[in-house]
Amino acid sequence: MFFADKASDDGSGIWCSKGTIQRHTELGETTVKRTVREFLKEGILVETGARTCKNGFTVVYRIDLAKVEALDPTLEPEIETGSTVAPVQSGPGTGATVAGVPGPPRPPNHPTTIHKPPTCRREAAADEEIEKILAAYPPDRLRGKAVCIAQIEEAMKEGVAPENLRQAIQAYANGSAGFTRSKVCFSDNWFQSRRWQAYVEKQGEDREKATALQADHHARLACWISDRNPICEHITAPQVTALLASKLVTQAQIQAAGLRS
Repeated sequence: MFFADKASDDGSGIWCSKGTIQRHTELGETTVKRTVREFLKEGILVETGARTCKNGFTVVYRIDLAKVEALDPTLEPEIETGSTVAPVQSGPGTGATVAGVPGPPRPPNHPTTIHKPPTCRREAAADEEIEKILAAYPPDRLRGKAVCIAQIEEAMKEGVAPENLRQAIQAYANGSAGFTRSKVCFSDNWFQSRRWQAYVEKQGEDREKATALQADHHARLACWISDRNPICEHITAPQVTALLASKLVTQAQIQAAGLRS
């Protein structure tokens, strides 16, 4: 919708920075870049040149109207009312015509009103998580950001939590600290070869072990309380709360052992 508002009637003449697109669409930088790449891959957008700007240059795009017309419609067909509407002209607009007097010319690439699509908070949050994951990777080994983003998105689609990916990166960074440049793995290769998977699996195993140890410890505490063992005096209030939550003991057993909930 934003590109269509910026384009001339024939789809050409779109030039705007990624930052401008972000501000008007309220999308993250990663989302904007990914969407543009997808449009280019599908052929909906075509690069036609570049224009200089204060930050260097801005790519000029054209919407391929034939590709757009071939897409499946998203709106219900309009009911015929008998009214006749003039077809869209291929040339630049000349404004409305009232009583035979033409209106002021319409700028082909600067419409007065830019319609904003709905805010995509969930997608923006996902983009923020991806940026945090990339920021955790050792900066001197970052390479191929687009490849990394695609692999991170794929991992997240598989159900891998962003926090687990960040912890995997941190574990790798700690384990490879001090390695020479020839011994380290650059980020694009690291994600493409799924090096993170071993770390994530190790994290899962460690959590399972910790959960098992905690369950065993709570079971011993429950036995002490049930037997009113004198060692119960060393049981802390948080442990009592955890035991009650797990239903290993009752309130009556806690009181009989001389403890407070």
